[in-house]
Amino acid sequence: MARITTLFWDIGGVILTNGWDRNSRKEAGEAFHLDWEDFQDRHELSFPAFDTGQLSLNEYLDRTLFYRIEAFHLRSSFQVFFSSCYIHSRKPEEGIFRVALAVTQRRPEECLFIDDRPLNLEAPRRLGMSVIHYQSPDQLRADLRQLQVEV
Repeated sequence: MARITTLFWDIGGVILTNGWDRNSRKEAGEAFHLDWEDFQDRHELSFPAFDTGQLSLNEYLDRTLFYRIEAFHLRSSFQVFFSSCYIHSRKPEEGIFRVALAVTQRRPEECLFIDDRPLNLEAPRRLGMSVIHYQSPDQLRADLRQLQVEV
């Protein structure tokens, strides 16, 4: 087996919560000391404005997705983000994984993709990447050790 040099992570459900329901947003706001009213406003106001054409895709992403990257300081832990809106492909399709491999200049056997949804693991597995179905932090640690990945 090739040595794994590159990890690809899903954000929702692995790094952060999967859904942004009221309780999840409240817990995230408390855990990361975010201004609850600001955080809630971003969620409630951004999608309806985008959905009715009053907000561009980039503005919507800046307010929601990329706001999370900044708010949770994810740039300090991750070198690059592959966002489906820019790649024009999304999980579970192969395209997003092919772009990630091309941009990082890695062979599939050097890469590991971690996601909480089994369907999203099928395409990277077909491409030759190792995959982990994330279920809990302890399970993830054990699976990473089995693959000889130190984090």
